[in-house]
Order: sequence, then C-alpha cells, then structure tokens
Amino acid sequence: MLLALGVVFGDIGTSPLYAIRECFHGDYSVSVTHANVLGVLSLMFWTLLLVVMIKYLSFIMRADNDGEGGVLALAALLKTRDMSTRNLHWFLMGIGLFAACLLYGDGMITPAISVLSAVEGLHVITPFFDPYIVPMTILILSGLFVLQKHGTARVGRLFGPIILLWFLVLGLLGTFQILRHPQVLVALFPWYGIEFLLHNHLPGFFVLGAVFLVATGAEALYADMGHFGKRPIRAIWVILVFPMLVLNYFGQGALLLKYPELSYHPFYGLVPHWAVIPVLILATLATIIASQAVITGAFSLTSQAIQLGYLPRLRIVHTSSSQMGQIYVAPVNWLLMLCTIGLVLGFKSSSKLAAAYGVAVTSTMLITTTLFYFVARQRWGWSRLSSGLVSIIFYMVDLPFFFANIIKIMHGAWFPLAIAGIFFFVMLTWKQGREQLAGQLKSITPKLEEFMAMLRKDPPTRVNGQAIFLTGSHRSIPAILLHNMRHNKIIHSQVALLHFRTEEIPRVPNFEKVEIENLGSGLRLVIVHIGFMEEPRIASIFSLLRDKGLDFRLEQTSFFLGRERLTVGPEPRMGHFRANLFLFLARNAADAATFFDVPQGQSIEIGVPLQLGGRKASDKKLCW
Repeated sequence: MLLALGVVFGDIGTSPLYAIRECFHGDYSVSVTHANVLGVLSLMFWTLLLVVMIKYLSFIMRADNDGEGGVLALAALLKTRDMSTRNLHWFLMGIGLFAACLLYGDGMITPAISVLSAVEGLHVITPFFDPYIVPMTILILSGLFVLQKHGTARVGRLFGPIILLWFLVLGLLGTFQILRHPQVLVALFPWYGIEFLLHNHLPGFFVLGAVFLVATGAEALYADMGHFGKRPIRAIWVILVFPMLVLNYFGQGALLLKYPELSYHPFYGLVPHWAVIPVLILATLATIIASQAVITGAFSLTSQAIQLGYLPRLRIVHTSSSQMGQIYVAPVNWLLMLCTIGLVLGFKSSSKLAAAYGVAVTSTMLITTTLFYFVARQRWGWSRLSSGLVSIIFYMVDLPFFFANIIKIMHGAWFPLAIAGIFFFVMLTWKQGREQLAGQLKSITPKLEEFMAMLRKDPPTRVNGQAIFLTGSHRSIPAILLHNMRHNKIIHSQVALLHFRTEEIPRVPNFEKVEIENLGSGLRLVIVHIGFMEEPRIASIFSLLRDKGLDFRLEQTSFFLGRERLTVGPEPRMGHFRANLFLFLARNAADAATFFDVPQGQSIEIGVPLQLGGRKASDKKLCW
C-alpha cells in the first residue's frame, strides 16, 4: 500500500494545489459566493466518488489483462476472433492506441503544471520572488529529467513516505478550516452541485473543466494495477487518499467562504504563515514524485509500443536490478524535457496551463468507457442491457467533462491532442511500413518447405558450429540465410531460425515461452512467445532452450542479423512523405544486436536491399 501510494496517487494527490483555484480564479472561473463555493465542492466530491471510486476502482479495474491494466492492456483483451467484424476490431485497437498516445501529452503537461503550481507558493511568502518562479521551475524540471538516466531505485523507497506525509498534511490543513466553518459539509449533498449548474448556466458548465482537475490521475490507478495489484490500490484510496483529498478541498472551500480574496491561491491560504516554507518544500517534492510517475509511464508505454511493432527499436536501459518497471529511454526523455520546459516558458503560470490540462485525460476516459463496453460483452458475457446501461452511466459523467475541456481548445487544449496525433501518425506509419516490408520479404524468400527441398537437392558445404538467424516470419526463410549461403557457399552444422512473436498479453509464462520444431538437416525453428510488457533477451532465451533440450552454447554461437538497406520506390503505397518518415525512423532505430542483447563480437550483420513501393510479388525468389 505504501509503495502504491508513492507511485499511483502522486498525480491525483497534487490536484489540490490548483483545482479549487481554477474554479474561482482561472480563465473560466465564477465569482466567489456562498452558493458557488458549495456547488463547486459538491461537484468535486461527486466527481471523485463517481469517476474514481465507482468507475475505475469498482468496474474498470475488473478488466485486467493477466493482472495488467491500462488502456493498451484493455484494448489487447479484444481478440480478432471475438469481434463480429475485422473492421470494428481495428477501430477499437486504433482508438486504444490513440488513447495511449495521449499519455505523451499528459506526460508533458503534468510535470509543468504540478511543479509550477507548487513553486508559485513563493508568491505567498513575498511578491519579491515572482520573477524567479519560472526560472526555478525550469531548474527543478531540468534536474528531474537529467537524473532519469541514473534511475530512481535508490530514492524510490522514499516516495511512499513523502506522499504519505503529503496526504496527512492535506487532511490536517483542511480539517482546521472545516472545524472553524463546519457548515461547508452540507456540500456533500449532490443537489448543491445540481443547483450550481442550473443557476450558472454556461459559465457553470465551463467550470466543469476546472472541477475535473480533481480526477486527473484516475487513469494511473488502472495503468499501475499490474505493479501493485487491485487490493492495495483500492484499500489505500478508501483508507487515506479519498478522505484526505475531500478534507483539503472542503477546507479550501471553508476558507473561501470567509476570505474570498484568497481565491488566487486558496491552498497556501490554508497554511499558517510560519509553515509556508516547509509546506512549499513538501509540495515541490510531491509534484516531483507525481511527475516521475508520469515520465516512467511514458517510458513503459514506449517499451510496449516497440514490442507491439508500433515504434522502431530504441535502446532501453534498465536502471534497477530489482524492479522491471524502472527503465530509461533517452529519446523520449529529452523530448519530454524540451516540451515540458517549452510549456512553462510559453504559459508562464499554472493557471494558464490548466486551460490545456484535462483534454487528454477526458479523451482517454471516453475511450476507456468504449473499450469497457466491448470487453464486458465479449470477454465477460454481459448482456447488451447490462453492459450498455453501465457504459451509458459512465458516458453521462464523461461527456460533460469532455465538452467542458474541449471548448478550451484555443487556449492551449490543442497541445496534448497535437502531441498525441503526431505519435499516433508515427506509430501507424511504422506499423504499415513494417507490414509492407514483411510482405515484400515474404514474396522474395522461399517457404520452409521449398527451402528444405532445395537444401536436399543441392546441399551446400557444412561447417561445424552453431548459428542463429533472426527471422521476422516463422513460415519463410530469412533473407540473410540465403544471402549468406549465396556469398559464403556454406551453412553451419547446427542452425536455428529464431522468431519472436509478441502476444496480446502482458507476460508469457516461461514454460509456454519457447516452441522448437525440428526441420531436419540440422535446422530447427525456434518460436519465442513474449508478452507486450516483456523484453527479449538472448541470454534468458538460451536458458529456456536448454530446458527444452536444445543445447546451444551462448559463447560458441554465431548470430546472423539482417540490416535492411531501404530506399523509397517511385510510387510507394503509403505516399512519399510517410515513406521518407519511415526511412528516417528505420535509419535511427537501434541495431538488433543491441536491442536483443546479443554478445559483442558474436554478431554478423548482412545487408538486405529493400525498396518501399519497389518490388512486386511476382519478383523472383532468392536462392543460392
């Protein structure tokens, strides 16, 4: 529970820094009146109850993919054979992938708004610090991203205690104000929120965009389910997080009832003057931890996308020997850093940043509801009435928040959507390009049966030794094997064709991971099944091969890897722009030896010339 507290609840736990303020001091705020304060508090309480506790903790978290959560894991539950039509399946996978791409936009805005809102507490001490708020925020964020390559394993054990202290302080600060103005507790009744919306009309609807800030981070509860399990996340929410958040929000509301002029930063208005600096330091630490969780989530998403074939191979560094989730992806890290700092420089205040916040999360929540309906229907066997009724209730909550946020599109809300759109475009381009190349390779390489017949008819020279050829298809011969036989006129006495197949589950048990087929003439086909959250490592594969009776010695094996020499044909099917983008991604992808952790000095790369839009299925097949 303590570990889950430090990782899962950092984002939602730092919302009190800016959520109430945006309702009464932001671009779409309402006046600080008794009725408005009670109405906003009522909406916040029921948002936490309906969205977080009922939707996510009670229903969505039931949709686990072998224990793993998150929108990609949810989409992967929908198998092709379960869908009534193939087009519907790809549509659902597509929106699931787009929802995952929204995490990149969220990963840029969350650190910016969280750290900036914490550092803005310096204004409460004295306006003298105002010119230094943005530079200090940039300095903190720069340090956070620079330290990513060293990992957070050593300091990670402090995350839980720090966030625990943060939530206790939140509850304590709110309780003092509630005791002074207990009448604020009447906002627990829902009709105060309903009356607020009816009385304020359009401005009241706009405020929903700020009210929703209390629920940002709800997706993290689901996405991190695989790391901690359902029970600890649910338990710590009920025991600590939910009560402390409600106490703090109601405490800020009680403060505004008496001091409406403090709406520019009601959170720090709760803090006694002597405690402002310690609370500011604690708030900064809490926002750094919340940012760390989002950055780590972006790294994990990148790793999953690579395994599923939506991104080119990138060098993934494991920063912890004991925690699988602690990884570092340099290009993603520096991209997040540049965009996050750019957001701080561009918006200059957390209040303006709040206008861009929420669109990514509400869009993801809508997609999650859609995917949940189909999972309930097809995986759990729910009737149309049951799954439809639950989903309609979720839509009734999600849609108002979505439209209240989407109207801020010209005030910065376009940014996370644009980032998601760019990543989505890149992923689809890479996926389509790889499929086209795979089809081209299939058309010019013989099938296994044809190759074995040629091998028996015209046997090449055999040399003692063990060799592994990586292949993208388990039913055809890799082009690198044919090129090697054509130019070197030899083949090793023991050859294994190694094919990695990514399954639509997070992890594959070791006893199901390896399949071995004896093809004869010293050739074997090895199919390795890996989950989309696993990373293929040659050393671990060799240990599994020995358990299956295939005695290949890692230190004595030669690894043959293909390096595609790509060019763009005159009329590529995906268009010249996307074809050149694919070419750029392919040239900057990590080499196979690094990605699969092949021992240095034992890999041999053979170039395979391919052309996007250049070859046709009728081309002559390769042979030796």
